[in-house]
Amino acid sequence: MKAVVYEDVRTVGVREVPDAGLEAETDALVRISSSALCGTDLHMYDGRTGATPGLVLGHEPLGVVEQVGNAVQTIRPGMRVVIPTHLFCGTCAMCARGLSAACLRARPEGVGAAYGYAGMGPYPGAQADLLRVPWADANCVPMPGDPGDAHEDDFVLLADAFVTGWHAAATLAGIEAGDTAAVFGAGAIGLLSAYSALLLGARVVYCVDGVDARLDKAGEVGAVPIDFRRGDPVEQIREHRARAGLPLGEEKLNGIDKVIDAVGFQARDREHPDQERPNQVIADAARLVNPTGSIGVAGVYPDTDLQPRSGATAHEDLVAPWGTLFSKGVAVRFGRTHDRRYTLLLRDLVVSGRARPGVIVTHHGALTDAPQLYQRFDRRDDVIKAVLHP
Repeated sequence: MKAVVYEDVRTVGVREVPDAGLEAETDALVRISSSALCGTDLHMYDGRTGATPGLVLGHEPLGVVEQVGNAVQTIRPGMRVVIPTHLFCGTCAMCARGLSAACLRARPEGVGAAYGYAGMGPYPGAQADLLRVPWADANCVPMPGDPGDAHEDDFVLLADAFVTGWHAAATLAGIEAGDTAAVFGAGAIGLLSAYSALLLGARVVYCVDGVDARLDKAGEVGAVPIDFRRGDPVEQIREHRARAGLPLGEEKLNGIDKVIDAVGFQARDREHPDQERPNQVIADAARLVNPTGSIGVAGVYPDTDLQPRSGATAHEDLVAPWGTLFSKGVAVRFGRTHDRRYTLLLRDLVVSGRARPGVIVTHHGALTDAPQLYQRFDRRDDVIKAVLHP
């Protein structure tokens, strides 16, 4: 079968690899119809998180079940399914608590596992013709319709991007109806965090970025775009809130109730745009968040950066404004997305017409287009979300 394979720093290839197949009676074999590119794929593509040559990439798949093992009970051939990024057993102590990204059985050497992901287990990725899905009853989530229909882009985002945006907004930031919210980063996760915040009832959502296409898309999903190239985004947001008029008695609350970091360790230093400043967003978030507010960190922060850029270091031990956060009484939450908490909820929002996350998809291609799409995506310019169709 064909698959997208990591070859070297900023080099992927489309190669023939051994066909995926059933390895256990609880497995399913899924033929992929859509497989999205993720910003985390770029962390590996850029050589920053330890991908090894030959790794099949991809962790956002949608497809049709082709074969199942004898012990699979609820999934059958012909079903259209989305497959969450973090595969899990469904029965260990963590899975039983709904903490599927921290499964104790999926990766013998650690906690949690994912497809096509450096350091997250031996599972080949989903940018391929076929994917083996362990514990299929738990990990295959049925979707209505047929491949290529009007919901193809919506459903593929249920593997990771939409559930991560929802997790960031609902669980990490704790956004509730009537809150003000700000999202730093208008890539796919940032946009879907902003979109989720609006679905949850936030009265205004600001989205901070410095790329025209992303800012335009932020406005398209209903957020207020804030271009950090035009000045300090914290002050821009405060000025916008002041112009709109602060609620009576809340003049001291001219910041934001809930803030989301959807950038992570590759944040740019605003004073030196050619350099990275991994703690730029947390520094801005601490200034912006209102007293007793919360900050949700969805952006990736690795233990070690194997290819640090100017301004970054190999060991990402960041200086954070703990004094400001403490004095404001701010809650800060991190954590991988426990996908299966949200998949059915968000599927049903899509089916009902309440949510259309596929609006953020900007590019499509065949597997053979992957090298070019990775190259363009890595420039962080016009490619916001790309989907491959094997």
